Amino acid sequence: MQDDLFGNALPLPETTAATPATSRKKPTTAARKGTAKVLPAPAAQEWESLAQQLPEQLRFGVSTWSYPGWDGLIWDGDYDPSVLSKHGLGAYHQHPLLRTVCIDRTFWRPLTASQYAAYAGQVSDDFRFVVKCPASITDAQVRSEEGRSRELNPSFLDPSLAIRDFVRPALEGLRDKLGVLVFQLSPLPLSWLTSTAELFEKMGHMLTAVREELSGCDYVVVAVEVRDPELLGQALVDTLKANGATFCLGLHGKMPPIEAQLPILRALWPGPLVCRWSLNRIFGAYGYADAQKKHDPFDAILSEDEPTRAVLARTIRGITGAGQPAYVTISNDAEGSAPLSIQKLAQAITT
Repeated sequence: MQDDLFGNALPLPETTAATPATSRKKPTTAARKGTAKVLPAPAAQEWESLAQQLPEQLRFGVSTWSYPGWDGLIWDGDYDPSVLSKHGLGAYHQHPLLRTVCIDRTFWRPLTASQYAAYAGQVSDDFRFVVKCPASITDAQVRSEEGRSRELNPSFLDPSLAIRDFVRPALEGLRDKLGVLVFQLSPLPLSWLTSTAELFEKMGHMLTAVREELSGCDYVVVAVEVRDPELLGQALVDTLKANGATFCLGLHGKMPPIEAQLPILRALWPGPLVCRWSLNRIFGAYGYADAQKKHDPFDAILSEDEPTRAVLARTIRGITGAGQPAYVTISNDAEGSAPLSIQKLAQAITT
């Protein structure tokens, strides 16, 4: 594979920063609280022309969507978060640039097939979902409500639980709207980091069972995301390749920058791109609270990361240009406002 496929393209020219719409008079919060019908922001349709220029194989999305601060960007009003959580997806998916979404809540608790089906019923046939496996399967430790480790998890990477609690209900509920199954391994204790051969054997058994359950559903991408840089090596590549899975670029303070993770994708080529831009590295490995405090209400770019965006744009162009699918989801914690990060990334790809 040529080295320039993932990042040695010509430098991208500067693009004009997108800013949230502010001229329209906003309805009062009281008028929107409890409203079941969430309306899309009219200004969102201004991005239709840009969306038409993007590769068909590319799907942008956010990580969760219940943010009132996206008024004027995604929503036509100042809706209560509980309303957006239940009813916002129908308006969200009408934004021209948003063709996928990451359902993060599954990481904390498994969903039923009917819960997945309720999500699928709110979007068009072309929409696809990225879904995270429950931490009860992908975290090697059982944790307290505060996140502290209590003991080792006996169900870690258990194939039968992965099928029962994750793959089967997601596939049954989302059907052909299921795009990616993400297995995000939480940071591992030292006992596993010093037993990586056993770790990758265990991961391989689980991925084999997952791929067997997905027989006939080749459109579903299976991706593994790690939070320990020590795992970025040939053993990970071999395990993923042997089981028809790919590596999820995890752009997060716990992991090295994107350019240091790309060799794993090169070693797996040809294959799809799955990227989750979760946290700006300036906040460090445990900086979610600081990022939230700085970025709230998530309606502006406040922690711009042009280097990451430039490399990611070139990577997307290279992979989609070779005919491979690309799923890229972005959090508010990346730059301050996920919708605006997506707009700027889309501009970088098309310029």
